[in-house]
Amino acid sequence: MNKNIAVFLAVLAAGCSGTGGRFDPDVVDKRDSGTAANPVVQETHVPPMDPKRKVSEQDCSKPVDTSGGNLMCREVTAAERRAELEEEERQAKARKEAQELAARERKEAEERAARERLERERAAQAALAAAALAARNAELERLAAERRRLEEEAARKAREERERQEKAEADARARLLAAQEAREAAERECRRLEQERNEGRAMLESFVATYGKVAEFKEPAGQIAAFLGKARKAKPCAPAS
Repeated sequence: MNKNIAVFLAVLAAGCSGTGGRFDPDVVDKRDSGTAANPVVQETHVPPMDPKRKVSEQDCSKPVDTSGGNLMCREVTAAERRAELEEEERQAKARKEAQELAARERKEAEERAARERLERERAAQAALAAAALAARNAELERLAAERRRLEEEAARKAREERERQEKAEADARARLLAAQEAREAAERECRRLEQERNEGRAMLESFVATYGKVAEFKEPAGQIAAFLGKARKAKPCAPAS
């Protein structure tokens, strides 16, 4: 390809360098000289170009830009062509490297975004798991507290029931003891009264036996004997037990 371009440039230079081409000065002079076939040229004066005009010097072997002023084609040497090709290759390589760098950065950005998204998802899942664990622990603690409360309530009720039963048993024992003591006291009183009665009868019997024959005590001794001869109505003492 470079060889073809060099040949084309050599032909173009030959056409522009006075070898009989359309741009050769001799050809131009003959073409623009006055002739019978071209009388207008003799009569028309062409003014010189403005030296301040904008001239766009370009390589006409390539697409030209017509918006930059008066076009002036220039000859491009093989060295310039090689330099341009090298510059184009360098720019193409730079564009390729830039595209590869952009693609690599885009891929890295996508991978980084994917990692960050995965980390956010993992963090969200960890937060949900932590919240679920905290809720579960809170529920277990609540159930444990409720179980402790029920156990304490049951223990309190059992303690109160035991204390009530113990008090009832103590009261019952106290009543039984009081009743037993009352029966024993009644029995002792009954025994004491019976003993007093027996001792009194014994004293009366002894008086009658001792003084019943004395004239002075015959009358009371007879009354005492009559009293002692009556049937006794005293009830026997009930046992305490």
